[in-house]
Amino acid sequence: MGDRMLALVTGASSGIGKEMAQYLSTLGYDLILVARRKERLEELQKQIKTKVTIIPCDLKEEQNCYQLYEKTKNLPIDLVINNAGFGLFGVFEKTDLQTELDMINVNIKAYHILTKLYLQDFIKKDHGRILNVASSAGFLAGPHLSTYYATKNYVAKLSLAIYEELREQKSNVHISVLCPGPVHTEFTKVAKGNFKINEQSAQVVAKYAIDKTLQNKCLIIPGFLIKMGLFLNRFAPWKLSLKVISKIQKRSEKK
Repeated sequence: MGDRMLALVTGASSGIGKEMAQYLSTLGYDLILVARRKERLEELQKQIKTKVTIIPCDLKEEQNCYQLYEKTKNLPIDLVINNAGFGLFGVFEKTDLQTELDMINVNIKAYHILTKLYLQDFIKKDHGRILNVASSAGFLAGPHLSTYYATKNYVAKLSLAIYEELREQKSNVHISVLCPGPVHTEFTKVAKGNFKINEQSAQVVAKYAIDKTLQNKCLIIPGFLIKMGLFLNRFAPWKLSLKVISKIQKRSEKK
């Protein structure tokens, strides 16, 4: 593979993951693309000019996370992007428990396993970057999308803690966490909702996220309004914050 850079992207068959894969290819990266839908991955493989290896894999199964790592651990990976994830709108007592447990497996457990395993390897060779895709939800509580918000809190806070550990070690390994607002992807269809506030384009968010990751920026928040909203939320009474978010999600929820 010579001096070619190699990136692994989960959740690569649509949305931000797909856009990240396409953008990384324009930067000269070879790719390992992971997602559940093989046909989607094959389609994407044909569109990309650099070398692409596809690994169809459902990360809600814990053993698949370990198998993915085993398959790829000896490859010269420079960048791991944990992007697979989904949400579910609804009032907590009425939402489907199994769907939520699957969400926790994909949004938390898979991120945790893959971040730890690849990070350990990167630290050994003192080289590599990890980008975890969280959400602006990672700094908030989300009535009517409660489990999703909670999973993204986990990813955001875990990534920030690892960032500080790496900084203390003066490591050349870097971790970034992407926290966008609503992005125009399949997310709302899967979550059975529809955001009524302006969604950012997946392409714009993906490019911004990769550029900032390659600059070793830790916390990546695309869009001035989202940055401003998160900043102001720090000063809002938490009950008011909950009311505002609940209103937004209620409008988003498909009746």
